[in-house]
Parts: sequence; structure tokens; C-alpha cells
Amino acid sequence: MLIYEATKLQFLHDNDHSLIEEVIHDKYTKATGKKVGASEIRSWRESMRYMALVLRDTGIPVDTGIAVELQLPQSSKRIDMTISGFGDDGQKNIVVIELKQWSSIEVSAKDAVVSTYLGGGLREKPHPSYQAWSYVSLLEGFNELVSTGDILVQGCAYLHNYSPDGKIDSPHYSEHIQKAPLFLKGLEERNKLGDFIKKHVKFGDNKQVLYELDSGKIRPSKELSNSLSGLMKGNQEFVLIDDQKIVYETCVAVAREATPENPKVIIIDGGPGTGKSVLAINLLVRLTALSLNCRYVTKNSAPREVYKAKLTGTLKQTQFSNFFTGSGSYIETAPNAFDTLIVDEAHRLNVKSGLYSNLGTHQVKELIDSAYCTVFFIDEDQRIALNDAGTKETIRHFAEKKNADVIELALTSQFRCNGSDGYLSWLTNTLGLRETANEILSPAEYEFKVFDDPSAMHLAIVEKNSTNKARVVAGYCWPWNSKKNAQAWDIVIDSNYSRRWNLSEDGNLWIITPSSIDQVGCIHTCQGLEVDYIGVIIGPDLIVRNGIVQCLPLERDRYDKTMRGYKRLLKEQPLETTALGDRLIKNTYRTLMTRGARGCYVYSQDKETRAYFQSRLSL
Repeated sequence: MLIYEATKLQFLHDNDHSLIEEVIHDKYTKATGKKVGASEIRSWRESMRYMALVLRDTGIPVDTGIAVELQLPQSSKRIDMTISGFGDDGQKNIVVIELKQWSSIEVSAKDAVVSTYLGGGLREKPHPSYQAWSYVSLLEGFNELVSTGDILVQGCAYLHNYSPDGKIDSPHYSEHIQKAPLFLKGLEERNKLGDFIKKHVKFGDNKQVLYELDSGKIRPSKELSNSLSGLMKGNQEFVLIDDQKIVYETCVAVAREATPENPKVIIIDGGPGTGKSVLAINLLVRLTALSLNCRYVTKNSAPREVYKAKLTGTLKQTQFSNFFTGSGSYIETAPNAFDTLIVDEAHRLNVKSGLYSNLGTHQVKELIDSAYCTVFFIDEDQRIALNDAGTKETIRHFAEKKNADVIELALTSQFRCNGSDGYLSWLTNTLGLRETANEILSPAEYEFKVFDDPSAMHLAIVEKNSTNKARVVAGYCWPWNSKKNAQAWDIVIDSNYSRRWNLSEDGNLWIITPSSIDQVGCIHTCQGLEVDYIGVIIGPDLIVRNGIVQCLPLERDRYDKTMRGYKRLLKEQPLETTALGDRLIKNTYRTLMTRGARGCYVYSQDKETRAYFQSRLSL
């Protein structure tokens, strides 16, 4: 979508004779029906002023096309400035420019990530060069005119307030700066940016190339889909077995039938270890190979980052990153913009999106409205937060609103927990979620051990970590002190056990980062993922008294987002809220205790709780 478009001559006129930020805001409001905040308007004012200085270079043709806030296809992302024209040989060229007001950053150990002060705090953001390259990559991968080479796209970043300091231009980011050059503060840097534009835009196009880019057909490129398919070959981790294959083929057939007039919604119910995520990745690859425009969607970033890394074999950002998105990315998506959206961990979907949960209508509705076919993988027993709103009932409701056919499927074969349905039934019973016939667990069914000492349990997990597939996790009952002070301890139990939560530099890849065996993860870094052996520290939010499992939500750390608003709800609806809090805590520990394919080791500070779990194990 073109928000503001003009020739260079018109842009300079608007800059010189009008308040350019108000012109852009007016066009943005008319195009989208929305307004933006004062901070973004100020950013327009400052950035456009500096870009006007760059564009005054007489070597840049006066009829060069200029777009501000060009919206990327099927995305809420917008390119700050896009410049169009022709090369020496008549080639249609586009220059994408990412503009930032930043004046300082802190280098992150993560790939393509920086930390900068925004909104009163230090926040992680993509490096501007990476951001520019990712937009180019998205266009190359999904815009037919770009993928076929009819239009060539170049990216760069311009930080007009930022003096070179060895941080933003650190060697750590050199790979991304090579792909999308970085231009900083000062006349020399401004001239270099002008030269970069002139290198690609020798002749003006009077906005012709801009219009063609905006109207280009959206489909995954053949090269990209072939490369994605190639990643699956020989990768045993993504082999489909038994009912996974049946459900997979059904989903492929349904997705191919879906049209705007005949939309489809698929609900796939499956417990822990039934292969929901493996099936989801297989669907993404297969449907993309069929030239269907698809995305893999999750609310939590950990599953999509880990599966992206497992699929590509690299922890770095690649051109395949555009296939993996968050559930809050569809607020401004046009109806039926996608062929298929594959929604993993659908039980974690929220009503509202955004940092302050104030954007959009309902994530389930937005996802269904955005595609001909929407596939939801769900396990309602893994709802672990007060604001989790993804239920089968909600999905059916919004599917009906769209007049979509609803197909409900189930995954039942167990491929985790030693393939033991008995362990899952025993755990469900033991946690007091539901009564089952499995009151006692035998060692033949699954390796479950109770430890009296947290250090001994952690050491036992370390010994099982020979293939980097064993981790320790805990209920979120301890403050994250090390987030602000890297030397501080987080989980301190008595005097012999001190550990830190998953470190910031590991982020969403904590569960596959080798050094993270020394740390403790939480529900957000392991849900939807698995290891061979999981160690679980039960916090004071779950205790057992006289054989009855009791949940104490107020024992959670006060920064635990899963229980945000619990005190308020407890006053308004005490009985319902108490029951909900009880269910969410039990679901959390059930989820944590089912991450291990081969075994689960547990420790609780509470002696009676340890004794309870031990009493339910056969000798």
C-alpha cells in the first residue's frame, strides 16, 4: 500500500512549503483510517528534513519516485522511505531506506540485535541494516516482479543523529551492514548516501516503478520454496509418523480447496508429544512448495525461533525468517491476504495485541480473516496465562462469523514421554487436574524421579546432557535479578543452590543453546518444545497438603505476566478466579513436566510435596 507517494520535486516542495509530517499524517489517515502518535510524527519531521538534504543532490533526477511509509505486502510493517527509478541499462530499481532517530546503542551478543533507549527504557531492536535487508528479503521472496528480477531492490539504513562509535558499526554487525549499507551522522555520510542512491537511480521514473512494485503479485518465489523444501530432506526430526501423516495429508487437501468464497478453518487437537509443531513445519514447507502463500504463526517467539533454527541449521537470521511470524502481526492485514496461516500453540492466543495489549480486535478473528485457510494446533490443557484466549469454542465462533467450513482433527499417538499415554494420565491425575485410572507410575512406563536436593537434581540433568538435550526449568516464583545485574542470582534455595534464569543473550533459543544447561528456564522458553530429559523445580505456588494439590497464585513472582490482573479479578469474581488460577498453575506444571521425551526429574522445597510425588511411584 502506498501511503505518501511523490516525485523528488514534489517531495522537496512539500518539505519546503508545508509541514511535511502533517502532509504524511493526512495521507496516512486517509489510506488507513488510523492516526499515529506524536512521537512518530516527530520522527517524520526530523527524518524527512534530513532526507530532503540528501535528495537536493542534483545528480538525483527530479522525477525520481519517492514513497514514505510504503506498507509491505501482507504485513503491518512499513518501509520508512522507498526511492524508485531506472539504472543505466533501463533496469527498474528500488532503494529501500530504514530511518532511525537513534544516537546510541548497546551491542548485543545476539545476531542482528541491538539495545537502545526507547520509551524510557533499554529495549532490544533489530539492527537497522538487518531491518532494511529483511524488507528487501521479504520483497525478493514474495513479490513476483522482484523475485523474477523485473525490479531490483537495494536496502540501506540512515541514522542521521548517530556519530560513528564502533558499536552500531561494530564488526559484530558487519555481515548485515554489507548486505544493507549503514550511513551515519555528518556531511560526508550524507553524501555517501546520496552516492548510493545515484548508483542505482540514474534516471527518474515518475513513480512508475513504485506503482508496479505496489501492484506486484504476491506469491513465494520458486527459488525460495525450493530452498525451503530442500531443508527438509534427510532431516529426521521432521519425519511424520502414524496419525501425523493422515492429519497432514488432510490439511494439504483442505488448504488446496480453500478460496475466498469457500474459506476453511482446521482445528487440530493434540496433547504434549503428539507432534503438533513437527506437523506444522511440514505443512508450511509443503504448502509453500505448492505456491501457496503461507506463514507459521505463534504467540510466543521461542517455538518459532527454535524451529526456524532447527529447520535451517543456523541460529542466524536468514531469508526464511519471513515465514515465521507472531500472532499479533495481523492487526492491519487485508482480508484473505494469505492462502494459509498455520497457527501453532493456538491455546496461547490473546484477545488484544501490542506491548500494552491495546491493539486489534481478537487474535483468533484476525488470523481467520487474514487467510482462505487457517490451521489451529491446540491443547487447551496447556493454557497457562490469565489472558490466554485461544479455545476451540472461540475458533468455531469466529469461523462461523466468516462462514468458513470447520474441520476438526486429532493427534493421539504419543511420541514424547517414552510414548507413554500412561504417564500423561498419571500426571493429570497426580496434579489434580482430572481423575484417571493411573494412580501409580511404574519405571517401565517413564523415568520419573523425585530429588530431595536441587543441586543433586541439576547435576543429574547435566549428566544426561551429552547430546545437548537436557534442561532444568522452574515455576516463575523467583525474581529475575540477573536481568539488570548479570552477577546476581535468581533462584536461590537454601544455601547450596544458586542459579540464574535463562540469560538475555540466549533469548528464545535458550533450550538449544549449549551453555544454557547451567541456567534455569521458564514456561515461556520451553512451551511447544522438547528435550530428552527435563528437570523441574516446583515453586511455592504448588504444594500438597494431606494428599490434596493446592495452588497459590500469589506465590508467583510479581512480574510474572501469566498472572497479571489476578488480584483485581479475585476481588471481582473470587470463586471463578480462584478456580482459574488453580487450573493455570496445574497446567503450567503439567506442561513443564511433559517437556522430557525420556525422563522428568523434580524437586520441591516443600517436603510434603516431595513425599506426595514419591508416594505415587512404584518401587
